[in-house]
Amino acid sequence: MDYELERTLVSLEEIASGDRELRAVRHPLGFLCLPLLRDGLRGICVHLFEAGNRAEPDASPLHAHSWELRSRVLYGRIANLPVRTRVVRDGEEGATHRVFEVHSRSDGVDEIRPTPLLVRSEPGPAHISSGGETYTLPAGEFHATALEGPEPAATLVHGLSVPGRRDLSLGPLDGRPRRTTRRLCDKAQTVRSVHTVLRRIDAQQRA
Repeated sequence: MDYELERTLVSLEEIASGDRELRAVRHPLGFLCLPLLRDGLRGICVHLFEAGNRAEPDASPLHAHSWELRSRVLYGRIANLPVRTRVVRDGEEGATHRVFEVHSRSDGVDEIRPTPLLVRSEPGPAHISSGGETYTLPAGEFHATALEGPEPAATLVHGLSVPGRRDLSLGPLDGRPRRTTRRLCDKAQTVRSVHTVLRRIDAQQRA
């Protein structure tokens, strides 16, 4: 077992045993997030994906982070779906989306604000990663992340914020501002989820 995975398991076991107080966050895009570390520009999370978990209606799956991402699949299969965009100038036709800025508040509300920027977007080829594999994304690259297949999956995500960047999403051309909410799970829900993750990581290691 490598050091990165060992440290992750220690953190999860501390949460499962009650030695560490941490609540899972129900993300508007339909997955659970365990925020293990926030240290200046750096963050580490575990993301949990289950079939049937749906995103909020106003949450666009097409987004770009203000931070560089390195994601290691702990178990299951994850599809990363890159999106190519081209800016549509005034008077041009063919725009498919408006670019929105996502402003995250401390109370868990995300304000999704329209910008004047219109783009034409086209999906690129999906990149599928399975347990033990790692993929990276630069800040500012539009993409969507989805569970590949019916089995659950989890990823260990390392993020490094890039000063001057903003979180972005692609939304409808009408430019209506929207809100989504990141809700905290209670302690019991969090502990149940972490126990499930530990069992599945153990099964992945023994496979």
